Amino acid sequence: MDLNISALSIGANSINTNNTVGLAMVKKSMEAMEQSGDNMKKMMEASVNPNVGQKIDYSV
Repeated sequence: MDLNISALSIGANSINTNNTVGLAMVKKSMEAMEQSGDNMKKMMEASVNPNVGQKIDYSV
């Protein structure tokens, strides 16, 4: 059985780098989704008009 310490080290470092990149991508995605949710909330709050639907105009 031949153990190559440098190859193991490089492999472990590669896994660590992949995990770091993946975590950064998930963090960015979560930030974008949070911002999108905040924008949606602002749009919904701006669209509320309590006077709409209070009176009906009609003629006979």
